[in-house]
Amino acid sequence: MIYHIISNELWSSVKKGTEFRPASLEDEGFIHCSDIEKVATVANSIYSGQSNMVLLELDENRVQAEIVWEDLYNLNHKYPHIYGPLNLDAVIGVHDLQIDSQGSFQLPDTLK
Repeated sequence: MIYHIISNELWSSVKKGTEFRPASLEDEGFIHCSDIEKVATVANSIYSGQSNMVLLELDENRVQAEIVWEDLYNLNHKYPHIYGPLNLDAVIGVHDLQIDSQGSFQLPDTLK
């Protein structure tokens, strides 16, 4: 499984369609994703201070676009990038990202 973080508001509008084309697909050529080990790190570095974020759980075998695991930013960890739109039938779960008492994102209990 791979994961993509999105606001609940955006997900509410996106899920009505058949595919998702976030701005990163246009700007960078791919959709940023993460493995389970780095979800909280990514959420806290990119979405700090935000709330109402959800985690899309994606079945890699259902994603129609190419997935490439790469370390583009020299972070010593490869991240999955989807090089094309995300077909929404690859989304097998949607989980609320939890925020602890210090304001940090945590993995949802269902994924621990």
